Amino acid sequence: MDPKLLEILVCPICKGPLIRRTTESDLVCKPCRIAFPIQDGIPVMLVDEAIALPPDLEL
Repeated sequence: MDPKLLEILVCPICKGPLIRRTTESDLVCKPCRIAFPIQDGIPVMLVDEAIALPPDLEL
């Protein structure tokens, strides 16, 4: 994924920054505790496709 794209993308819910997790191939919003999948190199930034992260998961 292009690093410049990551600088531009924000969480669609809180407008906060996203962090890329390479082990899971997704983008994570820490405040919202959700992950947006990356499919074929394209981040899926739809709230309906977001994955809720467990509260005990270290980010």
